[in-house]
Amino acid sequence: MKPLLFIAGAEWRYWQRSRLALGAAVLLAVLLVATTVLTALRMQGEAADRAHHQAEAEAAFLSQPARHPHRMVHYGHYVFRTPAPLARFDPGLDPATGQSIFLEGHRQNTAMFAASGDSADLGALSWLSPAMVYQLFAPLLLILLGHGLIVREREAATLATLLAQGAAGRTLLAGKALALLSVVGLLLVPMTASAALGVLAGDSSLAAVALLLAYGLYLSIWGALALLVSAMLRRRSAVLAALVTLWIALTVVLPSVATSLAAIAAPMPGKLETDLSMLADLRKLGDGHNANDPAFAQLRADLLARHGVQRVEDLPVNLRGVVAQFGERKLTETLNRYASAQMAAEARQAAALAVHGWLTPLLAVAEASRAVAGTDLAHHHRFLREAEALRYAFVQGLNKVHAEKLAYSDDVRRSGDAAAEERTRVDASNWQLLERFAFAPDPAGQRIARALPQWLMLGAWCFLLVGAGLWVGNRLKP
Repeated sequence: MKPLLFIAGAEWRYWQRSRLALGAAVLLAVLLVATTVLTALRMQGEAADRAHHQAEAEAAFLSQPARHPHRMVHYGHYVFRTPAPLARFDPGLDPATGQSIFLEGHRQNTAMFAASGDSADLGALSWLSPAMVYQLFAPLLLILLGHGLIVREREAATLATLLAQGAAGRTLLAGKALALLSVVGLLLVPMTASAALGVLAGDSSLAAVALLLAYGLYLSIWGALALLVSAMLRRRSAVLAALVTLWIALTVVLPSVATSLAAIAAPMPGKLETDLSMLADLRKLGDGHNANDPAFAQLRADLLARHGVQRVEDLPVNLRGVVAQFGERKLTETLNRYASAQMAAEARQAAALAVHGWLTPLLAVAEASRAVAGTDLAHHHRFLREAEALRYAFVQGLNKVHAEKLAYSDDVRRSGDAAAEERTRVDASNWQLLERFAFAPDPAGQRIARALPQWLMLGAWCFLLVGAGLWVGNRLKP
C-alpha cells in the first residue's frame, strides 16, 4: 500500500504545480457549488409557489356558492405535483413534463406549466442542474488531470527508470488510479451536500447513498478511461485528442444516435392520428348532457324496468344525473385506454433508449439518477394516473349528487323556470367531496430496484476497464 500512496502523492504534487489543472478544478468546483445552490433555491421558491397555488385552487373550488352540481363538474380544479427532495440534484424530466394538471369533467388534460418553456430564451443552460454538470463536465476535469498520468512519464524518460528499478507496471497504474479516485472523491463533496439537503427535506438516506454510488462509478469510469489511454499511447497530444474524441462520442454523439434509434425501434403514433381516432370512439358513446340521446335508450329502459315505473318523472333518481354518471364512466374508460396506450408507448421508447447504456455510461448514469431521484418517466406516469383517479372520483361524486338530490322535473325546466333553477342548486357543502391531492415519490427500495439495470451497465463498464488496466499494466513499456 505504501508504494501506491507514494505514487498518488507524487501525482498530487504535480497537479498542485499545474496552473491549468488548478484553474480547471476551481472552475468546476464553482460550477458545481453554483448549480447546487441555485437549483436548491429555485426549487424552494417553486415549492412555495406550488403550495400557494394549491391552497388558492382548493379555496376557490370549496368556496363556490350553491350551484347546479354539473356546473362544478365544468368549473374544475388544479392539482400540483411536489417533486421528490432529491430532485434538487437531478430535476430529471420534471422541467419538460410539467407539474400541474387541470381536472375537469369529460376531459383528461395533460400536465402543464413545464418550467423549461418558461426560460427558453436562455436555452438548455437555464436548467443546468448539478446532475448535468457531473454527467457532462466533471469527466473533462478527469481527462485534463489524467491524460498525462503515464504518457508524461514516458515522454520525460522516467518511465523506463521506474520500470528498471523494479516498479511493476500494475503497481504504477494502481498508484495513478488511486490519485484519480481521490479526485473523484473530492468531486462528490458538493453532491454529498446536495444529497444531504434532500435527506433533511424528507427523502431516504438509502436513496441518497445509491445516487452517490452511481455517480462514483460513472466518474471512476472516466478516470479509468483517461488512465488507460495515457498508458496505451506514446504522445500526450495524441492521448488528449483521443480522450476528447471519446468524450464527444460518449456524451454527445452516441446519446443523440441512441435517441433516434429508440424512436425507430419503438415508434409512437402521432398525436393528430391518435386524437382523431379517440374522437371517433367518443362520438359513439353519446352525449352525456342529453338524456334523450339514442346511445342511452337501453340505460333508460333498464332503469324504468328496475324500478317498475313507466315515466322517467316517477323514478326515485334523476335520469339526467344517472346518464351523466354512465356517460362519464364510459368516456373515462375510453380515455384511460388511450392514455394507457400512450404511456406504454412512451415506456417502450424509454426502455429502448436505456438499453444503449451498454454503449455509453452517460445514458446509464442519467437513467439511474432520474430513477433514484424520483424524476423519471415512471413517476410522471404515476402522477398522471393518480390525478386522473382524483378527477374521476370528484366528477362522479358530483354526478351522484346530480342523480340523487335533484328532481328530474326541475332539472329539465331550469333554463326557463327561475323557481326550478333555484331548486336545482345544491348547498356548497357538497363541494367538500374533493380530496386533497398529495403526490409522494416511490419508496427508496423501489426506486433503487428500478435503476438496477443501469447499475449493471456501470458495473460492467468498470469491470471491463479494470480488466483492461490489469492487462495494460502487465505489458507496460517505456
